[in-house]
Amino acid sequence: MNISILVFGGHKFIATLPAQIRYATAFSVQVVANVIQAVSQIKTTPPDVLIVQASLDGSMELCSWLKDQAKLSWIYCILLEDRSQQIIERSKYGWEWELEMTSNVLKQGADAYIWQLNEENTDHTFAESTPNHDLILAQLAVGLRKAKKYRDLIRSNDLLSAIALADSLTELNNRRALEWDLPRQIQKSREHLSPLSLIILDVDYFKKVNDTYGHLVGDRLLQLLCTRLRQNLRYQDTPFRYGGEEFVILLANTTGEEALIVARRLNRIVSEQPFAINSQHMINVTISLGTASLDADDDDRGMSLIHRADQCLLQAKANGRNQVIGGNYLPHGSHLKAASS
Repeated sequence: MNISILVFGGHKFIATLPAQIRYATAFSVQVVANVIQAVSQIKTTPPDVLIVQASLDGSMELCSWLKDQAKLSWIYCILLEDRSQQIIERSKYGWEWELEMTSNVLKQGADAYIWQLNEENTDHTFAESTPNHDLILAQLAVGLRKAKKYRDLIRSNDLLSAIALADSLTELNNRRALEWDLPRQIQKSREHLSPLSLIILDVDYFKKVNDTYGHLVGDRLLQLLCTRLRQNLRYQDTPFRYGGEEFVILLANTTGEEALIVARRLNRIVSEQPFAINSQHMINVTISLGTASLDADDDDRGMSLIHRADQCLLQAKANGRNQVIGGNYLPHGSHLKAASS
């Protein structure tokens, strides 16, 4: 684990920290003494542990700000109390005052509050205070354990998300992934004024394959088909298994005319060579495809865009299959502007 610590403190304060922190080799330590710089550093490169000098201007505000950031609240914040007046008050009023003070600090955002140790002079005044190194290192260990658990959780969540958004048979993204990605592609297209198109394709007479050879052969055919499709897509094209033998391909930065070119190439590369299921079975299949491009009137989720492409796919199948129909229905849905191959 790449451990990182951010220290918010001055030079004298840094010199009082344990040598294990000041001369660390197992983790990285960065130092800032300005609140604005600290916030910028945390946002840019979140540390695992934040060590804060209480006497520095903005120290408590920094702890409070950190805990208000939902995506950063896992960072373990250790506040080191070095303010001489607070230490005098502590010695004067005893443990009840200390407990109340600690409670208030923790409520404001610190995860740990460590008091400096007092060195008493012969005249019973307090000359200097030094940090409690053992307690600092113990709290540092707590913070690093918390960071490790957080990172493990993130990795687990990433894995679960990948599983939830993947089709187990074809290893393509699934319909849930499309429903997540399409609105983001639409937003990006509109923000950058770039075109966006998609293709819906369907394997012709796939039921006949299952009825003739069985579902295992049908599954293998879909796997081989997806491999061939992936190998012939551009880097900006993202395929999804929409359901059964139906697939959707998002075409970023692609006009309607360019989408037709992509669809016709896919139609050709599927039909021109049979699929070798095994040594006994070579199966020829074709696909029907419909394309559509994003319009200004399309909804943000992309339902109308998918609907137009699906209508073109239905038209391609009605026209005899093994072809591409590309175009858009007008908003009232009464007229089809299409190009076929």
